[in-house]
Amino acid sequence: MVNLLRKVWESVSQRSASASSSASSTNQPDRFDQMTYLLTSSTGDFDPIPLDIFIQILKFLGPKESAKLSSVCRFWKFIVADNRLWIYFLQNQQEPWDSIFFAETHLRSGYPLQMFPTQMPDLSFMHIYAQRAQVPGAIIIDGGSGYCKFGWSKYASPSGRSATFLEFGNIESPMYSRLRHFFSTIYGRMQVKANTQPIVLSLPICHSDDTESDIAARKQLKEAIYTALFDMNVPAVCAINQAVLALFAARRTSGVVVNIGFNQTSVVPILHGRVMHRVGVEVTGMGALKLTGFLREKMQQKNLHFDSLYTVRALKENLCYVAFDYEAELRKDTEASFQVAAEGWFTLSKERFQTGEILFQPRIAGVRTMSLHQAVALCLDHCQDSELSGDDNWFKTVVLSGGSACLPGLAERLEKELLQSLPHSTSKGLKVIPSPYGADSAWYGARLIGNLSTFPGSCCVTKKQYRQRSRRNLRW
Repeated sequence: MVNLLRKVWESVSQRSASASSSASSTNQPDRFDQMTYLLTSSTGDFDPIPLDIFIQILKFLGPKESAKLSSVCRFWKFIVADNRLWIYFLQNQQEPWDSIFFAETHLRSGYPLQMFPTQMPDLSFMHIYAQRAQVPGAIIIDGGSGYCKFGWSKYASPSGRSATFLEFGNIESPMYSRLRHFFSTIYGRMQVKANTQPIVLSLPICHSDDTESDIAARKQLKEAIYTALFDMNVPAVCAINQAVLALFAARRTSGVVVNIGFNQTSVVPILHGRVMHRVGVEVTGMGALKLTGFLREKMQQKNLHFDSLYTVRALKENLCYVAFDYEAELRKDTEASFQVAAEGWFTLSKERFQTGEILFQPRIAGVRTMSLHQAVALCLDHCQDSELSGDDNWFKTVVLSGGSACLPGLAERLEKELLQSLPHSTSKGLKVIPSPYGADSAWYGARLIGNLSTFPGSCCVTKKQYRQRSRRNLRW
């Protein structure tokens, strides 16, 4: 140990000053306790060594060896418990530190979230690190209307995808047999038994009005999902709205999610992790399928030959963008080419930005529906008028989600249109955030839940609990 200390002393002593200034996670009582322990404890020959040097030594040893040192004496136990040390170890995990910190400070109490959260308690990141290492993980299924993404929460990305509608039909319909076939197929492709792991899945954005019929339809769909999964002996289920999960992926619990789905675009107001149906979810008939179809028509008009819509989709994802100023873009040379595997090179010009423009000018595609910025502005006006929270800024973060939401320039254009159309009281402080993970945003939001230090206990419903609640309304 003496040789180790000498070796590390030489490598870290010059960095101790910068380390102490950057690590400010502990509060004032913690620093007072540190000084008390240091004055009443002794490390013998190593008493002259500053506290920050001990932290650097433990970083060098790693989490397992550091944890062992806590049993040596009271002094080492206190040093090892320093939050700065375990934050450092968490920062070196596969998952981004910002996401870990958000999840452990905002989501660990369970879902649904508290409507009026109290002051955040002091956290022991040593305990959080140990608990996260023991979490079994979860099966993550994000069953969108166009494409389904599935995989393990311990993996960095989804392990598989499938074309939902083509393979399974409309899984947003509360049909037990269809849902049972859907889940059985996904489990089969993952080669895992349903009774081995809890599951976190996204609930589709549908039946969004605050009417009795839509409330009943949401309840019926959720009950069908729970019944299908528990009949397959899934040990625990956490089902959360797709838009809420996309918001979690952006490290927010309140805001407005603009989800450009397969068939439609939904503008969803969310407060403390709950969809505010009484405020109003705005829906437009412009989705990814319409964008792809419009580009296909433009390509056919130019006599560009292609074998399938997958080719058109690839061109949309790799060449198309949204113009900040549409009229100015028409006067530019925007020609660009892209090679599609097994099909060859394709060259597009104005089609590149005209495709995304139909979100803001649907009439160009012959579609009679609200434009994207009109739908978002209407939702923001309703949020402003609702006075649901003492914080007037809860809805002023707009988060994009969905594959087509990844079109370059979309966030900037939407923010510009909103600032021009909304009154200053509503638009002040407004920010549009690009889709954090594109079409996979909801999957990554579910992954945050599945990797929580308190999972599955704080978030999931077991079969026994479900039966006890079966006569009550399940929270959406």
